Amino acid sequence: MSSDKVDAFLGRAKNWRAEFEALRAIIADSELEEDFKWGQPCYTLDGHNVVLMHGFKEYCALLFFKGALMKDPKNLLIQQTENVQAARQIRFRELADITRQEKVLKSYIKDAIALEKSGAKVEMKKTAEFSFPEELEYAMDDKPALRTAFEELTPGRQRAYLLHFSSAKQAKTRIARIEKCTQRILDGKGLDD
Repeated sequence: MSSDKVDAFLGRAKNWRAEFEALRAIIADSELEEDFKWGQPCYTLDGHNVVLMHGFKEYCALLFFKGALMKDPKNLLIQQTENVQAARQIRFRELADITRQEKVLKSYIKDAIALEKSGAKVEMKKTAEFSFPEELEYAMDDKPALRTAFEELTPGRQRAYLLHFSSAKQAKTRIARIEKCTQRILDGKGLDD
């Protein structure tokens, strides 16, 4: 089943249109439902996200939501960044990359569907396992309400803040980020809310 939103997305696509259309045709040969989430074509099974198509400057990709659990016989799956826990991508730089690997891509999609049907879950790192910058500790010591508000955030929001703060290389940048986000945390909002 095709989605009108995906049709519109492809109609507007300036980059990667042919590649997206080829990937869409490959995915259409599966039992996945076409949807549109996060501004991208997303393919689901019984409402659960399985595969997403997205484009970047230098490549387009198929993102498998539970890619960390998938078999990878062709060594194609890439962890986008070190902080991505579950998802893995297969990247393409041109249409020929997709057409040459059509059978392999279908087998990876089939594997992703079987994984979703199995109910397997990716073990996510707990918030306590993330690096907690000392600058945030100091800020919480100075303002106890900040610690209380941070602890009341959902684990996902806590992790997003911890990754944002600790990814800064310099202490002054970490401090500036914490200061900029303090009111959002006090208001119970996540980094991207």
